[in-house]
Amino acid sequence: MVLGAMVMAVAASLAQGCSRAVYEDAAGHFYTGRTMDWTEPTKAKIWAFPKGMKRDGGVGPGSLEWTSKWSSVVTSMYDIASVDGMNEKGLVGSMLYLVETDYGNEHRGDQKKLSVGAWMQYVLDSFATVPEAVSALQSDALNIIAPDLPSGDACAAHLALSDASNGSAIFEYIAGRLVIHNGSQYKVMTNSPPYDQQLALTAYWEGVGGNTFLPGTHRAADRFARLSFNLHAVPKANTPEVAVATAFSLVRSISVPLGLADPHHPNLASTRWRSVTDHTHGKYYFDSVINPSVFWVDLDNIDFTGGVQRLPWPEEDLAGDVSKKFVPSEPFPFIHPPARQLHV
Repeated sequence: MVLGAMVMAVAASLAQGCSRAVYEDAAGHFYTGRTMDWTEPTKAKIWAFPKGMKRDGGVGPGSLEWTSKWSSVVTSMYDIASVDGMNEKGLVGSMLYLVETDYGNEHRGDQKKLSVGAWMQYVLDSFATVPEAVSALQSDALNIIAPDLPSGDACAAHLALSDASNGSAIFEYIAGRLVIHNGSQYKVMTNSPPYDQQLALTAYWEGVGGNTFLPGTHRAADRFARLSFNLHAVPKANTPEVAVATAFSLVRSISVPLGLADPHHPNLASTRWRSVTDHTHGKYYFDSVINPSVFWVDLDNIDFTGGVQRLPWPEEDLAGDVSKKFVPSEPFPFIHPPARQLHV
């Protein structure tokens, strides 16, 4: 069974990459680190969204409607999707590419529609903890609409959630149905294969022993094995500063060098940026591979009464605490099909 999972992983993991891990320090505080790996710049921007925003799923008639209960800081991709971020309660969302995704739109009839670009944002707007989100979403009542990205790639993603109380869950749409892996043990996620197969691969490499041998390619299955081993091998930091540094070191250790290409694996993707979120202290750290310095925002120091705001990055080089540098901005629209398809 494990061998079969490994074969499937090799076949399926040649896709846009990303990696995510949840790290615990000596005080029992949690930090989520992730990479964004993509074949071209993602046009990332960082936003502050206030509570009380009226939202909709962004795909025309039948869209889900809600009002945000919690403020959040998120990173967008292509100005059409929230793909990473944290809300004021310490709930963190991370969107990663999964080529096997099948949202099952043909089975969903009159279910409320939600752009895939709004999926994570809806969760951060609406829920305070992982158990709360799992309880609300497990009925599989949403119709996720996912047209192709501007790059031409399929908008296929799975969603990882983590919170300040060691909650963790992975949400995937496989064969048209929502599959949820809910439990604090699910601390690592990459891309293909689907998560149940990733877990089988981890069990295999645990049997081999990471101090003996670990797979070394940039494929998702290999990154999963290395990140899982490293996460359990590093010590628990005694201060938040060292904890953040450790979380960054974990995701940097499995980052893909900028510009790396392989003619035999044309979908191999370079790491474009990394983030680390401190759930307990409400800080969101961002590390662009083309920016000279890490910068961060402290949600407690953002004036969310100013409405929707955005950091002036990448227009300006930023470093250190930039919580006061947000400027008013219009929110981006979530990805949606062409107008002629909205009523189909």
